[in-house]
Amino acid sequence: MIRKLLLSTLFFTGIISAESSIGLDINSDDVEILGTYSLNSTLGYTGGTSYLIDVSYLHNDIDDLFTLGFIGENPLEAAPGLIFGFGLKTAFSKDFMAFPLLGKVKYILPFDGDMPTTSLLASFAYAPSVLTFLDGDTYSEFRTEADIEMISNIHVFAGYRNIYTDYDLANNPKGEYQLNDSWYGGLKLSF
Repeated sequence: MIRKLLLSTLFFTGIISAESSIGLDINSDDVEILGTYSLNSTLGYTGGTSYLIDVSYLHNDIDDLFTLGFIGENPLEAAPGLIFGFGLKTAFSKDFMAFPLLGKVKYILPFDGDMPTTSLLASFAYAPSVLTFLDGDTYSEFRTEADIEMISNIHVFAGYRNIYTDYDLANNPKGEYQLNDSWYGGLKLSF
């Protein structure tokens, strides 16, 4: 009993002290809940690479999409503020499942101390047919986003996402299906 309580306390303390975030983005057609958890403090890793778990759930009137990803990010020493990330994610929907490879670039703009921290982000995920299962054939996702930390640990962001799949639907015999193609805005809390 005491051992379970101690392990639970250590686990939740690690979650709270990690550099993680939760957020929500919306537009007129869909809503997305997203979260990022940093594994570095939990694992006691202090190297230059940040290891992250990304989770998101996108809901719209046509289909829902759940993603879970593992990403390694590292700043480029030759270009301060530039961060590259690579990883693998899993995308689940009612009729397909894909394991796309993911690449992303983040640039923290070099404003002085009087300006809030502002960053630009672009990411691309792609799964060819060999990494797409069930009724799916391919999967691609492109995102671009601008983020500003208005208050300490509270971010306001806006972006564009395009999620394209190729899978068999009864009402779409061609198989090509654009799951999402929209602009969005949101709020993120980092801790």
